Formats: sequence, structure tokens, C-alpha cells
Amino acid sequence: MEPMLSAISDSGIPKGDGWEYEPKWDGFRTLVYRDGDSVELMSRGGRPMTRYFPELLPAVRALPQPKLVLDGEVIVVGANGLDFGALQQRVHPAESRVRMLSEATPAWFVAFDLLAEGNEDLRKLTLGERRKRLEKLLKGVKRPLFLTPYTRDPKKADEWFEKFEGAGLDGVIAKSWDGPYVPGKRFWVKIKHQRTADCVVIGWRKTSDGSTLGALLLGLYDKKGVLHYVGHTSSFNAAERKELVARLKPLQTEIPEEEWRANPGRMPGGLSRWSRGKDTEWVAVRPELVCEVTYDKLEAGERFRHATGFLRWRTDKPPKKCGFDQIASAASFDVRGIFGSK
Repeated sequence: MEPMLSAISDSGIPKGDGWEYEPKWDGFRTLVYRDGDSVELMSRGGRPMTRYFPELLPAVRALPQPKLVLDGEVIVVGANGLDFGALQQRVHPAESRVRMLSEATPAWFVAFDLLAEGNEDLRKLTLGERRKRLEKLLKGVKRPLFLTPYTRDPKKADEWFEKFEGAGLDGVIAKSWDGPYVPGKRFWVKIKHQRTADCVVIGWRKTSDGSTLGALLLGLYDKKGVLHYVGHTSSFNAAERKELVARLKPLQTEIPEEEWRANPGRMPGGLSRWSRGKDTEWVAVRPELVCEVTYDKLEAGERFRHATGFLRWRTDKPPKKCGFDQIASAASFDVRGIFGSK
């Protein structure tokens, strides 16, 4: 089953009596299916995730209802809030490493919806009714299971939007209090933190078939003047991609392999566990072009959490002026405080 989805709001947090607001967690959207002792975790895209998070299964089996479907988010909490990088590391092919990581970086499951209980399909009920059933089911649960908080007060949602960013959360989700659960439809509204940064273009990645430009690779300078790869932007149409290849060709240069080997964390490209063997060949260019992009957050490892959005070229800005100092930092906030516990 596809989970219900959300659309990005360009006009802030929606107001009105019909809305309910929840923190937007930065983790793996996950559906939990339980039938007796059988528990399965499924990703948003229908990918089995059960083997990667064995520490969650006993807690689900301990719930009073032997047959259910939960919707929520799998997260990992680090020293500085939500740690998406550590969460990604949990998806590993080696069972021995999965067991080790389940102890070193244990995951939590934050539930925000109950879709089935016993033989009853709850998706046609209103969110308010489902929430009441969910609260009853999860009453008294302890780590690693959590019930996400909610509010009907837009002022409180505004407060959460600002405060919870310091714990690594993405923003706020607004949901219709009287609405049903509609799989695959974007009837929820997400309000995310959006900022802009001026980045240096350090290269471009080819499409999987190698025929054209897939994405621009972006860099920022640290305080020592060292250039770091921080992410990419790919919001271009076919004509723009063709123009970009022509614009970047005169700037093409050799990949600084010795420099990348000395600092592998700064290198673009490379296979990830999510790429599934896709070609990530890239072409280096001299760091002479600057562009302004939108981003939501910079992770602790100094990479943009998601792909950025291209806004414009900054021909007026010297590349060396594109540093990490322009990235805003939110005041820290303990994730445990979101659940009212220390």
C-alpha cells in the first residue's frame, strides 16, 4: 500500500479550524504491518526494511493489538539531534554489521497514524478518530516506540516550526482533522525550512546513459580556503541542460585525484546504497561559476540533505566568497523534549 503523501506549501502554515499540525520528522517513512508475531517494515516505495531495524520488532510485538498497520517514521537520534547520515548507514547488506549498528545507533519509530486494527480498515475514518484510536493503542509505550505530538493551534505550530529545527526536524506537517487516509494522494501539506546559498560549480554529473548533464555539482569553501563538495542541483529542462554542457565545456579540467584521495569525504560521485549500481560518472570544472540555490538543511557531514533548487547565476560574486559561513544554524533542541521527556 502506498502511504498518504504531502505537498509543499509556498504560503506558510495553513490556518483554520479544520487543520491539525505535527512535527515533520527527518527519517525513513515506514509502514509497520503486524500479524501476531510476524512484523514487517515497508518503505514509502514498498521496499522491505525489516532486516535493517531488528531492534524495533520486539516493541511492535509487545503492543496489545496483535493485528495492525501503523504509519510513521524511523529515525536515529544522535548527539546533535536527528542523524540522517547514521540512519542511512543502517541500510547495510551484511547482517553482522546490521546487528552491530542496531546497538551502536539504535533506531526509534515515531507513529503518527493507525490504518488498521484487528480486521478493521480505519482509512475511511477521520484523522481525529484515527488519532484517538492510536493514542489508546500506544498508551504507555516506551522507547523505541513513540507517539508523535500534535496540536490544533497554528500558533503552537509556528513555535514548533522554529524550535524543533534545532533538533534536526524538517518543519511542520498540516493535516485535515476531518479527512480520511487516502493512499498515494498529496492531501497533507508540508511546511519546510527553505534558505538560499551561493555555491561554486565544481563539476557536473552525467545522466545514467551518459548522453547529457544530469546535475550540477556544488561546492563551498571552509575557513581554511579548502573547497568541499556539498551537494547538487538538477532542476533543469532539456534545453537548459544542453546550454549548460556548452557553458561548462571550456571550464573542464582534470579531476584532482590526489586531493580527493587525501580528503575522500569531500569527493563527489561514488556509489551509495540507494544508487543500486547507477552510473555516477562526473566531469570536473574549474571553480569559476557561482550560482544561488535553495536548500532546506545542511547535515552535520556538511552536505545538503536534499537536492537543491537552482535560482540564478551570481556573476557578481567571487567564488572564494562562497563559504560555509553563509549557512544559518538553528539553536539546538533535544529531540526527547519533543515527546515531553528528558
